[in-house]
Amino acid sequence: MKRYMMKRFALTGKGAADMIKAITAVTLSNIALMTPVWLLFAFTGDYLAGTAAGRWAYYLLFAAACLILIFIPNYWQYNATFFSTYVESGKRRISLAEKLRKLPLSFFGKKDLADLTSTIMSDAETLEHASSHQIPQFYGSLISTSLICIGLFFYKWEMALAAVWPIPIAIFIVAASRKVQAHFIRRQSVSKVRLNDAVQEFIETSRDLKSCNAEKAYLADLDSRIDDVEKKAIGAELGQAAFIVSAQLILKIGIGTVAVVGSILLMQGRLNVMEFFSFLLVASRLYEPMSGNLINLGMLNLLTVPVERMNEIAEYPAQTGTTDFHPDGYDICFENVGFSYDDGKTVLKDVTFTAKQGEVTALVGPSGGGKTTVSRLAARFWDISKGKITVGGQDVSRIDPETLLTVYSIVFQDVTLFNNSILENIRVGKKDATDDEVLAAARLANCDEFALKLPEGYQTVIGENGSELSGGERQRISIARAFLKDAPIILLDEASASLDVENETAIQEALSRLIQNKTVVVIAHRMRTVSGADKIVVLSDGTITEEGRPAELLASENSTFRRMAQLQTASAEWSI
Repeated sequence: MKRYMMKRFALTGKGAADMIKAITAVTLSNIALMTPVWLLFAFTGDYLAGTAAGRWAYYLLFAAACLILIFIPNYWQYNATFFSTYVESGKRRISLAEKLRKLPLSFFGKKDLADLTSTIMSDAETLEHASSHQIPQFYGSLISTSLICIGLFFYKWEMALAAVWPIPIAIFIVAASRKVQAHFIRRQSVSKVRLNDAVQEFIETSRDLKSCNAEKAYLADLDSRIDDVEKKAIGAELGQAAFIVSAQLILKIGIGTVAVVGSILLMQGRLNVMEFFSFLLVASRLYEPMSGNLINLGMLNLLTVPVERMNEIAEYPAQTGTTDFHPDGYDICFENVGFSYDDGKTVLKDVTFTAKQGEVTALVGPSGGGKTTVSRLAARFWDISKGKITVGGQDVSRIDPETLLTVYSIVFQDVTLFNNSILENIRVGKKDATDDEVLAAARLANCDEFALKLPEGYQTVIGENGSELSGGERQRISIARAFLKDAPIILLDEASASLDVENETAIQEALSRLIQNKTVVVIAHRMRTVSGADKIVVLSDGTITEEGRPAELLASENSTFRRMAQLQTASAEWSI
């Protein structure tokens, strides 16, 4: 039961155990709510027999006992269904975020930001509401109703059959609609993700849309997506309502069946008035909660898609490895490495080279040649398809990714900053760094030039993703993080792409002080950036076409590196 709950509703082990407790509480609460029916039955019988007058104390005591019996399981139910649910909801979101942290980048290549955000926020919220308002109530009501129905069959099977027959039929109608409803919800989810993507894209690109006079066309497309979400929502509601309303109509027939069968048995003398009256009372108590329970079942059907999306994250194979990482130096060695994305597209083929400690290894070549992929594989952002990558003689595929990244300082081509101060954005490189250490790293990255001109200096909040800064300023903050972390391996992916010549020179001078006895891998398109490298590795179409020192490659007549350098020299001399 516990494993079923974990799988069916994307719960943790503790959450599944709490859910079973909640179902038990709801079951007892529903059974307790039947006690007033027995009190009313007993009072009516005594009243008709003329013996009720002398038993008022008994009825009052019985009524007090009923209130206590109803209060205790209801109090337990409230704690089990609400408090536990909110705790589980928090754990679910945290566990999903933790799992995302351990997934390879290949997973994120299949998903977009809006989709993952929707899963962690909207889907988790939907499941939270269902866990507190629908799941325990449905299963608890189903169990309590089954127990009551079994008791009715032992008492008078003909009347029990007349009262019970609509219930399984109504449940079957709603349960059988699960696939149909899942179809509607999938369409609705896709439509919502498309709309979220468009809204986010509009906000991010509004400047470009205005400059191209393309706002009107884009907003027209946005309107069509909003209309599509509305249509899909109406379709999903109709798809659910058609089955639930039909099932509720079946339940309504049950009261009539009880009345007809009871009347026949009453005329035949096989049923007395009190028994007839009691069955009518019990039937009304059965159908009223079951009518609401059908809505709960319909809501459970709607959980199919959100749970599938959460389970997709939870069950996706995570990158694992040992935390016992003691490399013999920090040479990075690629040995016949091959790599393909999930779509089968081959990116690297038999790549073999060594980036030695204490040297700068530059990866150059045409766009799409595999340079960035090589750097990502070195840090185990993806796992290779064949071959071997080692750091200090240890296979990176056997090292826990987070442990491996402790020896890397990485500057990406696309900088990500937070809506915080410059100081705190740099401190991301080393969370326990002092202000003096952060400022020292900032000066190495030449951040003083712009930071000290801002109203609050390094305490200035720079906006979402550094929106208040230029591209070059944002990139220098990223470089400052790498200086602050001071790891033995440095990966620079177009680290100076947004810098002017003067600042690029300053950064290179700072790097030359930083890289002593470290392994440095630089990805660059500017030949000036890699002119001082110890080793050049030229990548084209996923293979290494040549490698060597810059002077050697420039001296070779057929060298790809020499041709690229000549083309850049020619383009630098071009003028309008």
